Amino acid sequence: MNTEPETRVSASSSEPSRRDLIRLGAIAGLGAALGGVSVPGCTSTGSRAQMAAATQEPFAAPPLERVRIGFVGVGGMGSNHVNQMLKVPGAEIRAICDIVPEKVARNQDTVEKAGQPRPAGYDRGPWDFKRLCEQENLDLVFTATPWEWHVPVCVAAMKAGKHAATEVPAAVTLEECWQLVETAEKYRKHCVMMENCCYDRAEMMVLHMVRRGVFGEVLHGECGYLHDLRAVKFSAEGEGLWRRAHAMTRNGDLYPTHGLGPIAQCMDINRGDRFDYLVSMSGPSRGLQLYQQEHLAADDPRRSEKYVLGDMNLTLIKTVNGRTIYLVHDTNLPRPYSRIQTVRGTRGVKMGYPERIHIEGRSPADDWEPMLEKYAEEFEHPLWKSEAVKKASGGHGGMDYLEDYRLIRCLVAGEPLDADVYDAAAWSCTSALTEQSVAKRSRAMDVPDFTRGAWKTRSPVGIVAG
Repeated sequence: MNTEPETRVSASSSEPSRRDLIRLGAIAGLGAALGGVSVPGCTSTGSRAQMAAATQEPFAAPPLERVRIGFVGVGGMGSNHVNQMLKVPGAEIRAICDIVPEKVARNQDTVEKAGQPRPAGYDRGPWDFKRLCEQENLDLVFTATPWEWHVPVCVAAMKAGKHAATEVPAAVTLEECWQLVETAEKYRKHCVMMENCCYDRAEMMVLHMVRRGVFGEVLHGECGYLHDLRAVKFSAEGEGLWRRAHAMTRNGDLYPTHGLGPIAQCMDINRGDRFDYLVSMSGPSRGLQLYQQEHLAADDPRRSEKYVLGDMNLTLIKTVNGRTIYLVHDTNLPRPYSRIQTVRGTRGVKMGYPERIHIEGRSPADDWEPMLEKYAEEFEHPLWKSEAVKKASGGHGGMDYLEDYRLIRCLVAGEPLDADVYDAAAWSCTSALTEQSVAKRSRAMDVPDFTRGAWKTRSPVGIVAG
């Protein structure tokens, strides 16, 4: 879960305002929804299909002796990544940017206390990240801002010759997804979405089992983000300052990648298969309305807010190779946390929360086994057996450190990343497509091929050691 700072735009700013960005994003999304209809400022997905395909193998940049990092957005999640990166060999934090000066100073102090030189500070407003990208001698710009700022920061970084890393989701609209892909290709820079759930112990163990053929041919997956965020959305700080606003104007799956990313890797999406189309539907919107009336003071202006986001959004995705995925978004109702994480194959099935498994010929007939307790010794992912995992403390049980560790290791070694810009676009674009499907009575929506055909021959994500 992101915990990111509020973004405010000063009235005197000469850059587009946050409202302008949202308006332009809506226009871009409309252009994508209309397909071949021309919308000013938008390139149709049809014309993009005629462009050169992505490279046949995942992109690798020249190796780096060290990775000099600038952070943009150091609220809860951004500060978490600062702390994790301070433990990663080869990572140097050189710059910190946030609209709140106190957050910049606090993270500067953290870096200095860890023994690194005090990083430069940028706090002159919401667009000060452009000055950071243009002036600082960096290798990587890492953003953990509110969602609508992810693409502007990443694009500014790549245009300035830096690699880009972003918290999830990478983009909000289809146009933004294409913008990330095209900018990364043009400037030959990495643009990675930091999906930490791909590094959770159970998800990595399942990927290892898939690669070892334990489940046979993988045919179906179930996943989602099922997390009671009512208190977070109404908080007076952090995500409460911006996340609730999305529920006022958007109705679909607003946060698909925590569940979808690990399933996509198990199914070799963009690397032998790809998302073909999806259908989506949302139920009534009740949870936030009930919470505001029961928990807010009578004079609280938030009591008059109107929400359109359905409390339950359900999506079905079909891949080109015929696999199916069931995706759920559930953040406005009381419940324990879950990502479901079901992998179904011709030889077995794994289901999450709690983690349980049934393997034909190994498990008792018609019965489940506890996956982690029974099969960890044989199928634990090598990364979770490595020396690196000993440093994986904090940060959602350690997966945040591991994702940061792998990013830096790959950049230093000059190797392809575990996920790339095509994954960031494919996983994130499902959000915009669910909104379009919901608005059109669950009509099927085609998923763009951001690789433009290269998915047929690109290598799957491997099982890496620490």
